[in-house]
Amino acid sequence: MARKPGSRAEITGPRLRDAALILFARHGFAAVSMRQIAAEIGVQAGALYLYIDDKQSLLFDLMRDHMEALLTAWQDSLAKAGQGANPQTALDRLEHFARFHIRFHAARRDAVFISYMELRNLTPDNFAVIEGLRRQYETELETILRAGQAEGSMVLPDSKLAALAIIAMLNGVNTWFREGGRLSRDRVEDIHVDMVRKAVTP
Repeated sequence: MARKPGSRAEITGPRLRDAALILFARHGFAAVSMRQIAAEIGVQAGALYLYIDDKQSLLFDLMRDHMEALLTAWQDSLAKAGQGANPQTALDRLEHFARFHIRFHAARRDAVFISYMELRNLTPDNFAVIEGLRRQYETELETILRAGQAEGSMVLPDSKLAALAIIAMLNGVNTWFREGGRLSRDRVEDIHVDMVRKAVTP
């Protein structure tokens, strides 16, 4: 199948993924057709299969890449923090996590929405992979909370449940925050850090 002029893989592939991300977030995975995605980037629907196997694999790739980027960025943030400003206490590490989470996800509103709302549309095998990546990230926070319990700086009835609750609260910023609103992003971040700390301290 011939490609249209200008539809080289290094150009069309990323455009395909960007278009699918926006359309899935706006209309939902089930409601978006391959024809719609193709129209968005100006190619024939059949040409999409030069870059992907099917719509399910496209959804999976978007969600996997988001989670892998999240885990990589988290490790990078820890490495940078270790270059002179390494958080020492569990509460310091918790603040670092909260600020990282808000900042990383603020720039990826559509990817965050899809990663939570479209889990139900993954095949069982694909779901297992994404869940495994999510558990890795959740475990990073749970490890911090357990360290806080060991230090005596945090009191939690269940560290796993607390980790999920904190992530859910931090994710909420993406659903309602808009630039130019009553509170700046920095102020919203500071308030959430304060709420997270208060939620785990005696």
